[in-house]
Amino acid sequence: MTNNTNRKTILITGCSTGIGLCVAKELKKLNYQVLATARQATDVDMLAGLGFESFQLDYADAKSIESAFTWAEKTAENSQIYALFNNGAYGQPGALEDVSRQALTEQFEANVFGWHQLTRLMITHMRKQGFGRIIQNSSVLGIVSMAYRGAYNASKYAIEGLSDTLRLELANTDIHVCLVEPGPILSEFRANALKQFDKHIDVESSVHKENYINTRNKLVTKGPAAPFTLPPEAVFKKVLHALESSKPKARYYVTFPTYLFGFLKRILPTSWLDSIIVKSRA
Repeated sequence: MTNNTNRKTILITGCSTGIGLCVAKELKKLNYQVLATARQATDVDMLAGLGFESFQLDYADAKSIESAFTWAEKTAENSQIYALFNNGAYGQPGALEDVSRQALTEQFEANVFGWHQLTRLMITHMRKQGFGRIIQNSSVLGIVSMAYRGAYNASKYAIEGLSDTLRLELANTDIHVCLVEPGPILSEFRANALKQFDKHIDVESSVHKENYINTRNKLVTKGPAAPFTLPPEAVFKKVLHALESSKPKARYYVTFPTYLFGFLKRILPTSWLDSIIVKSRA
């Protein structure tokens, strides 16, 4: 546990619900100074009501990111931000042939480009102080792809590639880059994905219309919609290790599906793995 006289500061994005809120609460209990951000002003107010130092950050808005980072540097105790947890993201469901350029652009603005901008700012800060931790909340869908999640798959593959490259480029520093790769976690992720599905996908005109019935049923399901779903505390345990270990891991798997598909991707021919994934969706 961090002591009172020299506690560490972490900037966390996407703290309105789910993983972000859980990690923020648990680290606050451990006496971290948690700088909690959220996209909506009402959620920022909610976080302030819970006792967090909070600020509005929208990954899709470059000026919002700059403002939030300036606030974080000013608010951090001793002007040092020990860690960044890039967490805020959403999923754009739909077959890729139904996902427009605009929808894909919006997905990458929120899930990739905004993360990259904030990470660059943080690396400059961490180089000056000589240390830091950058933790990226990726997904099992950054390891394997699943049908009707192509936009989200691609955004997480991008985060994996960026993070792997950063780890190499920062190898001679005391700045560590870690990927957390959850599978199914209890959160508001599906509810947010449903909004994007309705916004961008023309179901009635699609050749995938019948398959979208299954997609929508999963998105509207309350509670766990997939086997082996874990609470967000499972992610927190991995984040804590990434923060406090003297030798943090490059990757942290969370949930059985992540371990399973990570293993299968290493040992199976692509055609075999494709067959398993297609059947697992049926």
